[in-house]
Amino acid sequence: MGNVRAWRGHVLERGLTQRSGDYASPVPAIVIPYRGDAKRRLPSSVRAAVAVAMLGDVVEAALQVGGVFVVTDDAAVVPVGAEVVPDPGGGLGAAVVAGLARVEGHALVVNADLPAATPSALRRLAGAGLALVEAADGTTNALSLPDPSVFAPAYGPRSADRFRAHAPFATVSIPELEWDVDSDADLERLAARVGPRTRALLAVPA
Repeated sequence: MGNVRAWRGHVLERGLTQRSGDYASPVPAIVIPYRGDAKRRLPSSVRAAVAVAMLGDVVEAALQVGGVFVVTDDAAVVPVGAEVVPDPGGGLGAAVVAGLARVEGHALVVNADLPAATPSALRRLAGAGLALVEAADGTTNALSLPDPSVFAPAYGPRSADRFRAHAPFATVSIPELEWDVDSDADLERLAARVGPRTRALLAVPA
């Protein structure tokens, strides 16, 4: 509860006023944790290429919203314009903590497997204040953190429930950030909605 009280005090101190459920004009930084070997349900023949393409689409959208920090152990795949943060190891939560350590002020944490992400979707998330986007399986695809110190590593199965138990996260429905890719079936289902890098890899007409 101490972190929650600190976050509320931080909001008042910085003059971030709530307006119709949104916070006034946040200009966030975006933290994107990335591991190329995480998509084990994708065919091995395309797994690495799909992961890199999806990362590129997420970064391209994020760069139009704020500064971008990609936490990874493979700096070679990070698109120009994003800052590389070395992955400390220890899993997704530790990677996010490392990225947030570079951020002052409002941060978004966005998974790298959201190739349909758009600048508009990211701005909607930022405008929701302390909020999360829940995946269909109950995991967490994205977080909005007006005060990054509120973050606690809670990833894993049903992580959205744990984040909500930790702090008063609002759950926002943003389809472009709900559509994650874990399998071939996901790629097929989202083929017409993904960004240009993933679309080119799949040879889907624009």
